[in-house]
Parts: sequence; structure tokens; C-alpha cells
Amino acid sequence: MKKFLFTFLLLFLAFQAFSQDVVSGTVMNAADDKPIEKVHIVNLNQVKGAVSEEDGSFKLQATVNDTLYFSYLGFRPIKVRVTNDWLKYGSVKVKMTELGIALEEVVLKPVTLTGYLEIDAKNIPIYENNRYSISGLNAGYEGGDNSASAVSRTLGAIFNPADLMHNIFGKKPRQMRKLRQMKEDDEIRNLLRNKFDRETLIALLPLNEVELNEILQRCSYSKDFLRSANDLQILDALSGCYEEYRVLQRN
Repeated sequence: MKKFLFTFLLLFLAFQAFSQDVVSGTVMNAADDKPIEKVHIVNLNQVKGAVSEEDGSFKLQATVNDTLYFSYLGFRPIKVRVTNDWLKYGSVKVKMTELGIALEEVVLKPVTLTGYLEIDAKNIPIYENNRYSISGLNAGYEGGDNSASAVSRTLGAIFNPADLMHNIFGKKPRQMRKLRQMKEDDEIRNLLRNKFDRETLIALLPLNEVELNEILQRCSYSKDFLRSANDLQILDALSGCYEEYRVLQRN
């Protein structure tokens, strides 16, 4: 009987997987109704991603009440909820609004070399966000005197009851599982690789930018790394920190 029930459950889950709905639509510029190519669309509920085609069209796996997040450089990101009507009547038009971006003045300070190695070595600025990787390992590391080992930095977080990382990871384990799903979706990884604004990460995770920075600082990532890293690097750093926390919690 148990074997029968188990087989029935597997068949039911397989049927559910193959019967997932797919929504389609066209992304357009609200100003002139022209299609927008290469808009990134992320299903925040199922953690699946897609990119609009040359004619602005897209398709993405979704069910009723899922929220789709649209983002494109120079345009205001928007969230659209999937409705019964959308699934029933087919393709919809999603219009995005351009952002007015004011560029700030940037002052470049050249480094003048004297030709004397001892003097030039002192004048060249030193950056603390030295990141390196080891062949065969998935994780990246940050060098410097202030970088703690994975075990010591995570132990310090766990045994501090007021630690922000413990509070967030401990209270929202289901939401934090999205970290793994985000890392496994190629479209989401490609999107994050070219972004530096943290908007997509914040939309997907129950965190704000302040919490993201505080967590990674407690995991011994430097402020220089947080300023210069793209969103994919932030995701990998946050995921590594969370996995270390989970391993030590089990022990």
C-alpha cells in the first residue's frame, strides 16, 4: 500500500511539473510603444528568469498570483502580478517608463610616477578588496589582515544572540532557500552579473540594502568589496555566508 501511495505521489508531482502554466507578453517603452529587447524578467515566487526577444516578446513559467519583476538599464523596474485573465486570454503588453538619470561630476586624480620605485610604491593607492579564487573550489576569498576564516567569522555570528545574520537567517530559512535557486538559474545569474544596484536581490530576498551590507560586513567582507562588487558577487558572498551558518547550526 505504501509503495502504491509513493508511486501515486511521484506521478502526481510529475503531472504538476508538466502542467505548469506559461505566461507570455511583450515589453514596450511607455513613451513610444516600441518593443524593448533584452529586458530581464524574474518570477519572484518560483525564482525563474527570462529575457525579452528583439520584438520585446517573452515567455516565462508562472502560475496565478506569481509576481514577475521586470528590469532594464535606464528604465524603472516594475512588478506585475499574474492573474487568471492573463493566463486565460494570453499575451499582454507590459510598458516600462524611462528614468531621468543625472550624471554627477567625476574628478579623476592621476597618479604621477617619479621613476623611483620606493617613492612610487608609496604614492600608488592601495585597495583592500583583494578577491581571489582557488581552482576546484566554488567559493571566492578576500585577502587582507581583516579577513577572518570561514569558521571563525561564522562562529562569531552564531554565538552572538544579537547578531543580524543570526536573526535574519534563523527566522527566515524558507525565504533564504531562494539563494540556492537563484544560483542555479542561468538567466538570473546573467542578469546579476551586469547589475550593481542590488534592486533584483532586494526584490527576491526578504532583505534591504542596509541588511545586505551589514550581513556581509559581519562575514568579514570589506567595504571596498561591497562598493565595487556586482550583484552576482554579492549573491555568491551572501550564499556562502548562509551555507556556513547552516552547517554550523547543524553541528
